[in-house]
Amino acid sequence: MIRFIQCILREMEGIIVEAGVTGIPDSADWTRIEPVLKGWSNDKKYYIEDGEGRKLLLRLSGREELGRKQAEYEMIKLINQLNFPMSRAMEYGLCNDGLNTYMLLSWVEGCPLEDCLTTFPVSRQYELGVQAGRLLKQIHSVPNTGDLSHWEDYMRARILSRVEQYENCPYQVKGDTAAIAFIRENIGLLDKVEKVYRHGDFHIGNLIYTDQEEIGVIDFNRCGSGDYVEDFYKLQAFDREKSVSFAKGRIEGYFEGAPPDEFWMRHALYVAYSSLYSIAWGIPFGNAEIEGMIIRCEVALEDYNHFTSIIPRWYI
Repeated sequence: MIRFIQCILREMEGIIVEAGVTGIPDSADWTRIEPVLKGWSNDKKYYIEDGEGRKLLLRLSGREELGRKQAEYEMIKLINQLNFPMSRAMEYGLCNDGLNTYMLLSWVEGCPLEDCLTTFPVSRQYELGVQAGRLLKQIHSVPNTGDLSHWEDYMRARILSRVEQYENCPYQVKGDTAAIAFIRENIGLLDKVEKVYRHGDFHIGNLIYTDQEEIGVIDFNRCGSGDYVEDFYKLQAFDREKSVSFAKGRIEGYFEGAPPDEFWMRHALYVAYSSLYSIAWGIPFGNAEIEGMIIRCEVALEDYNHFTSIIPRWYI
């Protein structure tokens, strides 16, 4: 029996080493480690189970990410003060002889919302959108004490630079000049906006339908500080694509009704620039990703009547 246990332990050590993971405290107690291939993050991700039956998510990144990952870990800890299902920060440090950073998070059990949402009645899709909007409002309610005095200059430069990246890429969309003009004419809307802690990638692809029939939130790896409206622009590309009812619910859950015009103006600005930039961003991921982003851009141009309207037609 002792020899059998020793064989099992050696086998687990081999799996851990093969996965490229050494030097993490208590990793010898892991009983299962599987790669998680879903998502666009540069992190290597693994599903972990340990001897106590805990289910975890391990994220690995390069040592050069140390500062950014530490800030991410600390922000997740702040958001973890809230009481709803989400990834919870458990451990952070260096591994693999200091070559990598690692982060261990709790695993949110359930079904990816994008896989099951459309199996529900439209009214339930809307209710889940309302719930997601209220969770985002809670995230934005955490007091932000960071120095954001240079945020406006940074964001203006970032958006205009990304528009130029699109203009210089080999893929163009018919009617893009109207979107580009709208961005350059309205870039001043970013002055003196309300700044919050942001999830950074809040959309249907990073939400879980839990076993308790609630919304859970995962993947905080693009979190940061900035305009609260910026946490909505991916709603146009992903949520609206899957379920208009869910997308409407997200907005109305956040605002407890229809949003103000100042939201729609900045939301249109973010949608215009991100719809164009996503095409250039998708180039390293291959033709299928490029085609998908082109289609989403064309849909956005149509929804916003080539940005002569600030409220998308699917919401009206």
